[in-house]
Amino acid sequence: MYYDKYTIDDLLYMVEKSGSVKDYLQHHGVSIKDGAPGRGSGRYPLGSGENPNQHDSGDFLSRVEELRKKGFSYKDEDGKTYTGDAAIYKSMGISSTEFRKELSAAKYERRVGYVLQAEQLSKEGKGPTEIGRIMGVSESTVRSFLNPSSKAKMMVAQNTADFLEDQIKKKEMIDVGKGVEKELGISREKLDEALYLLERKGYGVYSGGITQATNPTQQTTQKVLCAPGIEHKEIYDLDRVKSITEYTSHDDGKTYSKFIYPESMDSKRLQIRYAEDGGLQKDGLIEIRRGVKDLSLGNDRIAQVRILVDGSHYLKGMAVYSDGKDMPDGVDVIFNTNKHKDKSKLEVLKEAKPGDNPFGSTIKSAAEGGQSFWYDENGKSHLSLINKRAREGEWGDWSDSLPSQFLSKQPLALAEKQLNLAKSSKQDEYADIMALTNPTIKKYLLNKFSDECDSAAVHLKASSLPGQKYHVIIPIPSMKDNEIYAPRYENGTKLALVRYPHGGIFEIPILTVNNTQKDAKKVLGTSIMDAVGINSNVAEQLSGADFDGDTVMCIPTHNGKVKISNRKPFDELKNFDPKMEYPEVPGMTYMKDTKRGVDNTQRQMGEISNLITDMTLANAKDEDLIKAVRHSMVVIDAGKHKLDYKKSEVDNDIARLKRKYQNGKGGAGTLISRAKGQYSESRTVGSPTINTKLKSNGQPNPYYDPNRPEGALIYKKDPNRWYPERSYKDGITTIKTIDGKKVSYDSRDKAQYDKYNPTPHRNEDGTVSYTNPDGTIQYKVKERTQRTTKMAATDDAYSLLSDHKHPMEVVYADYANSMKALANEARKSIVATGNLKYSKEAKAKYADEVKSLELKLNGALLNAPKEREAQRRANVEIQAKKAADPKMANKDLKKISQQAISKARVDVGSVKRRDRNIEITDKEWEAIQAGAITESTLQKILNNTDIDRLRELATPKQTTKLTTAKINRIKLLSTSGYTIAEIAKSLGISTSTVSEYMK
Repeated sequence: MYYDKYTIDDLLYMVEKSGSVKDYLQHHGVSIKDGAPGRGSGRYPLGSGENPNQHDSGDFLSRVEELRKKGFSYKDEDGKTYTGDAAIYKSMGISSTEFRKELSAAKYERRVGYVLQAEQLSKEGKGPTEIGRIMGVSESTVRSFLNPSSKAKMMVAQNTADFLEDQIKKKEMIDVGKGVEKELGISREKLDEALYLLERKGYGVYSGGITQATNPTQQTTQKVLCAPGIEHKEIYDLDRVKSITEYTSHDDGKTYSKFIYPESMDSKRLQIRYAEDGGLQKDGLIEIRRGVKDLSLGNDRIAQVRILVDGSHYLKGMAVYSDGKDMPDGVDVIFNTNKHKDKSKLEVLKEAKPGDNPFGSTIKSAAEGGQSFWYDENGKSHLSLINKRAREGEWGDWSDSLPSQFLSKQPLALAEKQLNLAKSSKQDEYADIMALTNPTIKKYLLNKFSDECDSAAVHLKASSLPGQKYHVIIPIPSMKDNEIYAPRYENGTKLALVRYPHGGIFEIPILTVNNTQKDAKKVLGTSIMDAVGINSNVAEQLSGADFDGDTVMCIPTHNGKVKISNRKPFDELKNFDPKMEYPEVPGMTYMKDTKRGVDNTQRQMGEISNLITDMTLANAKDEDLIKAVRHSMVVIDAGKHKLDYKKSEVDNDIARLKRKYQNGKGGAGTLISRAKGQYSESRTVGSPTINTKLKSNGQPNPYYDPNRPEGALIYKKDPNRWYPERSYKDGITTIKTIDGKKVSYDSRDKAQYDKYNPTPHRNEDGTVSYTNPDGTIQYKVKERTQRTTKMAATDDAYSLLSDHKHPMEVVYADYANSMKALANEARKSIVATGNLKYSKEAKAKYADEVKSLELKLNGALLNAPKEREAQRRANVEIQAKKAADPKMANKDLKKISQQAISKARVDVGSVKRRDRNIEITDKEWEAIQAGAITESTLQKILNNTDIDRLRELATPKQTTKLTTAKINRIKLLSTSGYTIAEIAKSLGISTSTVSEYMK
């Protein structure tokens, strides 16, 4: 073998003298010799380019091997010296990734050449010994070359490349991202090898993000193989990117799991019970005749439902069965409303939306428990008229943590106690994680834990109170004003009811549980756990709640240890009806304007809720609070009922209240209302690093920032975030100058382009300025930013305190800072934690468990290509609907996005995360702990495992000797009113152990 006139030794001598490979090494194509392959490699023909035949496998690999053998080192232009493979690829001017790919391809091609050569010699009648002598390899190596199964394994990459090339002829662009290798039944390494073989032939392999349909701030990464000539930007034309597998319904329609357009009920079967007839007392309740097949609630006693009527309107509310005594013949549904008889039957209902979803919000499929079917006397199935949004049992699963909008209006001692419990719980969890011996699992859980602590600092939620739960409210008109039907609690229990958004303590009724009430027992039964029965007067105190699915948080207060502050409702609000006081008038500003694509409900509710919170902390006068609460009652219903909220804003003096109670500026005035306030910061790129002085290998961390706490996340600012402020129209570019003027030019005109096109200049402070090419005009520059929250953006919660520094603010600031500190401590522990020690002996011992885990992982990973396809399909549908309705409100966009992704997931068979989570058995966990699984495989398993099950497995089994953190939690929980049984369940220990420590 030779290289022009130089031998390998000649080249090595020249490299060592110059320190550069790329100046001397020239590659040549594989020669056809003794049956070796004659195909050229590389994306260009053999012999073309500046350095002809530069990708020959034999030459490239031989050079690398020789340079490695010689211990080659390389010094770059800045004087930095590299050794090992880094010296080789740095001197070649290529990246480490390119080097690894090229090396892998070269090894593959060399082996192909050897196999084909051995086969040719064998065909010529030569035996393994002679072939080995000719080729310069051992006889056993020759036998491996001639082994058919060995050849088949070796040819996987080439065969895969051939298959993909054939797919590209049909589809132009195909998804080759994570999980596709599972569909093809090969390793990821072989797929990547095949992709690189195609890259060298001119095919493009590009990566890019797909905006997640229901979370636009997050992206799903796709990797796309493209036909030669297709540019990177074209992969964002999502409907052109195809999957290797043609996804259809995962069961070919054998089950009713797909979304089906709802059936419609004849309005003749519907009766409206108006306000004058008692509808006001049950506003939002849907009563259904028991025993009617197409209106069955199945096994549920209650459900939040939608029912399409006459194909043009629909009902939405809480549905319960009625025995039919109050229903006229022919009527199967009664809808209760606060509207009056001047409205026709259909005017009371909601208008159905045009298109494929009449309800305008997500329709759950049969598999999700939303749609269902009934069978007629001939055994034929029909779609039920009932579409369930929520079912019995679902409300009880809601998080029980205490929001700051409630707790901050309670006594300071109660807030301190519940926040300390939340902090104690986190400290206990951190101690448990740090006790783990498996480093991979420890780092995984520490990472999750630190994220949760950061989130806790922003959301400021405290631990729940004993027995606290969310319940959906059902109207029982015969219930007394001071009673509640709540089978979850014992008779006589005092329950405080809180509804969100929460205005103040005047909206908290405290009621006595009466589970003997006959009408309530008849409607709800005696075993229902997530619904309570109250009358309409109580609902009115709960800031005007109705019965179409509204929920309340119930807090037991009878034990003397939990005291909830409340007061009687303001008399001035008792007869206040927002719909009567601020009805729609011509020319008014609408809260929700579909023509203009505007929906200000969330922003306005946030503003008035923040104002009420700040006023409460400042001990505002009742007369001021009444005005703010009155306006909040208008705002909450303004979008739904087209109320004149702007007039309410003026009448209730909201501008003056903001000046008085929010530092004279309006907006959030205290830490509690500021924490989740939006904040713009410079746009960042890439993944964050952990701010530590030393890296995990003990070397200094070049990214360490002494101005930030150790353990904080450090993000790299986007170097391309600066841009000139310009606009384009009809080929004309208009740019603003720094002195406020404008420069316009035709970018298609070369002379004008050369004179005015913006040129960037990087300044010493890291900013970028723009001028025209000769520097005579300075352009105005803007910076690309990203949204976060004020609490997330600060390292010290005290920076968000108001000038008054209310004691309640300080309590919450201390809690937020403790969560930030714990998050940073966890991240420092991640850096200090080593890697998993893999054991071949353990793998052999737990062979069955290892195989089982790998099978489960493969099943979970197979979903990734389906999810990307679902995201692509959903995005295409969303963009089409946005194009058809450019002024679509954000609220409506969220709804259609959820609909689109739900439908797409069913179509392609993508499974929800919770349904594909890997269930780790105790024996499999034993194998993991013994080191039978490699770190990379274990990381994939952890990413596809239920976090709660993982914590359960990872948490060290408790002995009678508890940690200090757990002992402190027992004391705090006990003083907060928790029973021994509740404490034991919370800590995962026996009641006897709790009792022992309580002594």
